[in-house]
Amino acid sequence: MNVDFTKMAHGLIPAIIQDSETKNVLMLGYMNEESLQKTIETQKVTFFSRSKQRLWTKGEESGHFLNLVSIKNDCDEDTLLIQARPVGPTCHTGADTCWQEENAESYGFLSTLEKTIKIRRDNADSEQSYVASLFAKGINKIAQKVGEEAVEVVIEAKDDNDDLFLSESADLLFHYLILLQAKGYQLADVVEVLKKRQK
Repeated sequence: MNVDFTKMAHGLIPAIIQDSETKNVLMLGYMNEESLQKTIETQKVTFFSRSKQRLWTKGEESGHFLNLVSIKNDCDEDTLLIQARPVGPTCHTGADTCWQEENAESYGFLSTLEKTIKIRRDNADSEQSYVASLFAKGINKIAQKVGEEAVEVVIEAKDDNDDLFLSESADLLFHYLILLQAKGYQLADVVEVLKKRQK
């Protein structure tokens, strides 16, 4: 890996730290050649601290280390993307990230959809909201609906209409997310089970 430490002042380059699992950005630090080498050797992310004017291993005092997973260089060879596994919070304030955000795994649109389902379950009038009306009818009705949608996916899978197959698949996934919440779970709980099964 070629890293150009000469482009920036004092031979320092930015290092973006990303959680290797959640993909959330945890912090930004600066590295010189020596701190990069120490990071590689110790497998613990080490910066050059501009305030302390010395090498600084994240967590050396708090125990909240950043265990190295991978290092990538950008196209200009002057910025690093470091994936790490954090041990505890990353920010000195005690927050998960230096942007005061929770370092939770997100599934993009599906996570947004889960939040929408929760809002409609908690706040909507069952006469106005389809989601609220399903929750009002109880777990048996929700489970039945998932079963119906699953059967429809199987039927459409055997035909040649891709639009119908995808539409029924979307219905199944939507109702499955409702069922998960009715049972007190989220998609993240299912993903955790799948991760444990991974070899």
